[in-house]
Amino acid sequence: MNELETALGYRFKDPSLLETALTHTSYANECRQELREQGVPGDNQRLEFLGDAVLEMVVSRELYKRHPRKNEGELTRARAALVCEASLAAAAEKLRLREYIRVGRGEIRAAIRPSTLADALEALLAALYLDGGMKAAQLAISRFLLSGQAPEADIFDYKTAYQELIQRKGLPTPSYRLLGESGPEHEKRFESAVLVGDVVTGRGQGRSKRLAERDAAKAAMEKAEGG
Repeated sequence: MNELETALGYRFKDPSLLETALTHTSYANECRQELREQGVPGDNQRLEFLGDAVLEMVVSRELYKRHPRKNEGELTRARAALVCEASLAAAAEKLRLREYIRVGRGEIRAAIRPSTLADALEALLAALYLDGGMKAAQLAISRFLLSGQAPEADIFDYKTAYQELIQRKGLPTPSYRLLGESGPEHEKRFESAVLVGDVVTGRGQGRSKRLAERDAAKAAMEKAEGG
């Protein structure tokens, strides 16, 4: 844990907060007595709940300050791109959280899911907040999620952001359909649609299937947000 604290640039006054943040449900279910002896109350799910709120507050404030000309919809999409599962999992990998998360015997460390890494990062941010206040959490977020220039709208992970938006509404996972392609081989243009269930919610074009799908997801997000 000393190496993790060095990477964070922060020493915990209450080490049990750090231990809890890195305790997966599978480990807590198998090792309850051991955790009690260590003074660890359980798994990291409660911390994850708090960390989600801390993360949203810090990222929202930072985007508000950095982009005074962006409107609400643009800021919302920027935040969605920064706090999506893929972004959080990537930040967790930077911190090498995979090496520190305590998982049950049935879990394979090398196969820890991105969602588990993202949850652990949120729990860690909550632990930092509880131990050192908003400043400690903000420093970690700035260093591992907001370092450098915030991503601009044209490189946002719209597909992930749109999927999370739809899932929050309790709707089916979006799917993509290639509508057609045109142009010579060296200048192909693709057109794709994104569907929720059987309903087309957005259409897009691009120089590749991936870019066409991203453009469709962007159009669908803007429509859903009234942008």
